[in-house]
Amino acid sequence: MIRVIYRWRVSETNFASFQAVWTRTTNQIHETVPGALGSFMLRDTEDKTAVMTVAKWDARESWEAFWGAENPAQMTRMRELGERLSVQVCEEIDDFTR
Repeated sequence: MIRVIYRWRVSETNFASFQAVWTRTTNQIHETVPGALGSFMLRDTEDKTAVMTVAKWDARESWEAFWGAENPAQMTRMRELGERLSVQVCEEIDDFTR
């Protein structure tokens, strides 16, 4: 199991649109891309332009098949509304969230 952390810079004026597009995009990916297990979004409480989305995948190979050339078509509209600053792949060791 892996988690992929995407860091974004999203203007406050674009945030509502970004969130709506992210919701549709992450649900579509989860429903149609093998190995995609969903995602959640976090927003900095002090710097409202700092956004992280964290996706869960069954295996790195599944994510790499989706990720391809680093600009999956499914994420085009998100990239138009916010600047993707970084992508970090992490191995999930434990998860005690409920």
